[in-house]
Amino acid sequence: MKIADARQIYYAKQQKLSEEMKKVSKQKEKAAKNSLFSEAASLELSYKEIEKVYNENRKVLESIMEQKTSRVNSEALKQQDDAIKDSFDDLGKIIMVFRRMAKGDIVPPGDEKKLMEYDSKMYMMAKNMQAFEQQMRKKIKQHESLWEDEEKKTAPDDPNEIADNSEYVGSLPNIDVPEITLDSTDIEGGE
Repeated sequence: MKIADARQIYYAKQQKLSEEMKKVSKQKEKAAKNSLFSEAASLELSYKEIEKVYNENRKVLESIMEQKTSRVNSEALKQQDDAIKDSFDDLGKIIMVFRRMAKGDIVPPGDEKKLMEYDSKMYMMAKNMQAFEQQMRKKIKQHESLWEDEEKKTAPDDPNEIADNSEYVGSLPNIDVPEITLDSTDIEGGE
């Protein structure tokens, strides 16, 4: 079962259990107010039973949220690692463009632009060295772009979405919401 589906199911159960606890609590108060002590005692037992199931369901919800949080953090770290790797790859390419220009070689305008955007002083130094080297050399080498073969980068996927769509690891208990049915005419009759 996907984490999002599990969270939704157990959250709905938690809401229903909370409503049942409120309902039983109100009935218990009315029974005590009307001096119906056996009904109040029975309602207290029912309340404790619902509370036990409520706490069990809460623990399952916490487990689901821990897995989601862990998955979100893992995905965010992976994306951060990828971004750092891409950053270092780009830095390596910038240095390669600088080196090629400094040797007097010709690089594509797009590569020159990337160098200029990275550091304008570094770009000017490379251009000056390129002009000087081209005057000294007879054969000038022309290079292809270092960035042309890259696929268009898309925005990274949302780690929350990835976590929600991943499978819950482990087994999820079947938690039934107990339905408490009491004859409310006895409880309300004394008012």
